[in-house]
Formats: sequence, structure tokens, C-alpha cells
Amino acid sequence: MNSSQSEDFRRKAWAIHEYIENHLYLNRRELTVGKGKFNAALLLSMITALGQGKALIIGEPGLGKTTSAEWVSALFYRIPLGVLWRGTVSGHPEQTEEKIIGRPDLGRLNRGEEVVRWSYFTLIPTKIVDEINRLPETKQSMILDGVDRGKWEYLNDAVINEAYCFFATANYADHGTHTIVSPLLDRFDVMVESRHPGANLSFRIGADRNTSQLLRNPEMEAAFHDLMTKNSEPQKRAEQMEILCRSQGERLERELGIPTLSLQDLIRIRAYCRSIPFDTDANAFLRLILSELSFCHPYGQKRIHETCQEGCHFSEYLCHDIKSCLSNRFPMSVQLYCQVLAWLLGDESVNIVHLKAIAPYALSHRAIWHERAIARWDTDQRNDPLVIYMGKKAVSRMHHRYMEQSQLIKDALTAAYCIAEGQDTEPVKGDHPLYWDILRDLNLSQDSEHR
Repeated sequence: MNSSQSEDFRRKAWAIHEYIENHLYLNRRELTVGKGKFNAALLLSMITALGQGKALIIGEPGLGKTTSAEWVSALFYRIPLGVLWRGTVSGHPEQTEEKIIGRPDLGRLNRGEEVVRWSYFTLIPTKIVDEINRLPETKQSMILDGVDRGKWEYLNDAVINEAYCFFATANYADHGTHTIVSPLLDRFDVMVESRHPGANLSFRIGADRNTSQLLRNPEMEAAFHDLMTKNSEPQKRAEQMEILCRSQGERLERELGIPTLSLQDLIRIRAYCRSIPFDTDANAFLRLILSELSFCHPYGQKRIHETCQEGCHFSEYLCHDIKSCLSNRFPMSVQLYCQVLAWLLGDESVNIVHLKAIAPYALSHRAIWHERAIARWDTDQRNDPLVIYMGKKAVSRMHHRYMEQSQLIKDALTAAYCIAEGQDTEPVKGDHPLYWDILRDLNLSQDSEHR
């Protein structure tokens, strides 16, 4: 993708964002990134669509969690709203694999043929699970592999989505909800809250009753249904689906004036974004975050069943405040979302501004905090739910530590690289867990300094 294509795709992405923000998902801009202000839920949903990521949207009932995901999906993937409605999986205790993924073709089965009738949810490239925390823990495993890899299996057949994005919504805990199991939570790249828009915008939303009809297309929805109910070869079905999506995109441009992107455009955008480098500070700061949230001096790394000792030398760092070790999916999520954000803002590299904006939303649902940390922040005056607020506070504290010793950290990383390349260089030692991680990688130790 050349620079002119990149600029054209970026212009289209922001035009779609502007239409959603002005006509569909009316909300306040509460997230500052550099000189710009954005609505966090909408911005992260757009990044999810562009980067083929996975987002968990939380909040009170009726505040636009599911509808915002539907609108983003309908416009970025050019899918009629009625098709998305039929493809949305409802979280409830009686949900079955046959309703989510697929079922046997009973007519063919009677003739001795094992043929799967795949669900809308499985086949379309954008997937939505509504109220995912109403699925019991035992049934959440049905979607684990599909969320992670886009691979959906039933009987002896499988569908693999080459490009897809995933949205799930969750109300706050009540008598009908269940805990989202850690393996499923970890598969979401980000978690964000869909907030109340305030009295004035809420009044406007209540007065406008026809917003969803703008994205309906009954004739096209019928054509999608015909395609979904045919047992076509996967490649042929994908080609026919793209023809229908192109027709829907032309209608959106003609009737609503919204430029659209093809599935191939989205694939090219993601590939281009993945080539955007991290600058030196963003690279070093992300390493500091990873070290502070995985390091444990007495036990080698954080483990959920091992408790930090009182009086530990590292008790001032966040490794003392969390119970579990972050998985390797965390840096993957941070890097992807930062790269797409940098591309959207027209920046040539990822910097600390992007990292500070994204990291709290990638961290908040993954960190399991000690009760002492929760008690420390629970009563603070805040605008975010506690879990996201704690993610922001954690990133802010780590950023403060990085700014105090950024040059020394970069020197330590440079020295480590030189030593690994065989150069005769002394390692840089310091008190932060990152220095200790560097020495471990070099098979060196500074334990004696703290014994």
C-alpha cells in the first residue's frame, strides 16, 4: 500500500467515524490523545474494525454497547444491519453450540450425508456476542478458539475466517450474570465502557427513532440469507459475499454519502499498520510495563497461586499489587492497537502518547489486583469504572517512573544488545524490575546487592 492509498483509506475511515459520531452513536469525547479528543468506545471500536481486533464493551443496560458495535460493523464491513441482527449471538444460560456455530443439515443427514449448516455468526466477518457474561462459565469455552483464531468447528467440518473482528458486550454484574473466565477475557484486545452521553445528547437520542433504519436494506438482507443457506464452497461463498457487500457499500455512498472500505482494503490497512515501528521511547516504555507486571523477585515471575512477601524490596512497584502474570497476548494487543492509532493520526511511528492512550484499555481486564490495591483506589473520585480507572492509574505510575529514568533504561537496553552481540560492554544495573529482567536474559545477576 503506497502513501496515497494510505491517505485515501485514512480519509474514508475518519469519514465513517464522523458519520457514526454525528448521526448514530451520540456521546461525549472523554479520551485525549495528543491534541485530539475522542470518545473512547467509538475510537477503540473503529480500531477493532480496522485492525481486525477483539473488543469487550461494558456498561449499564441501554447505553449503546451492542448498537454501537452493530453500527461500526455495518459501516466498516458494509453489512446490512438486518444481517448483523441475525448473526448476533445472545448470551444466555440455554445457548447451544448449534445456535452459535452450526447444525447438521437434517435433510442431507437423512440421506447419510454429514453436512453442516453454518450460522450467520460463523460466516460473516464481523461477530457480536451480546451480554457475554450471561453465558455460564462452562459454555464460554464454546467460543474460545473462534475468538482467538477465527476457527469454528462442528462435526468434522470447520470454517476459518481469514479476516474478522469480534465484539462482545457485558452489563455490570447482577443476579443473572456469570464471571467471564480468564482465558476468554485474555483473548479480548481491549475493554472499554460505553458511557451515558449526558442529558442533552440522551434527549436527542430519545427524539430520533429511525437511526437504525438508515442501515437496513431488506432486499440485500434477503440476498444474504439466500447465500448463507446454500452449502457453497468457502471460497465461492466468500466471493459472493464480497459482491453483496460491495453492492451495499455503493448504496451507502449513494444514499448517505458515506465512503466505504472493502474487506481487501481492511486487510491491506492492517498489514500496513503492522509495519509501523515503535520509536525508541515507546519501545523502552512498553518493556518497562511488561517487566513491572510480570516480574517477581523471590519466585521468578508472577503466579496467581503465589503470594508476594511482605517487606519485599520491590513492594513499591506494580508487581506487588497484582496477583497474576500478564500473558503474551497483552503486548500483541497493545502493539496492534497503537499501530492502528498511529496510522489514523497520520504518525510515522508509535510513540508514548499512543502507548499511554491504549495500554490502560488493554490492561484493565487482564490484571487481577490484590485487595490492597483495590482498597487504595476504590474511593477515588473518578469518571471511569474502577477496573479501567485502575488500569489508567497503573499506566500513569509506570509512565512517571519511566520519565524519571528513561535515559538510563535506554542505556541498559542498548548495553544488553551490545553484550548479546558479543561486545565487551558492562551491563547497566538499576533498581527497577526491568534491569533485573535484562540481567536474567544475559545470565547475569545483581541479587547480591539486595541480600
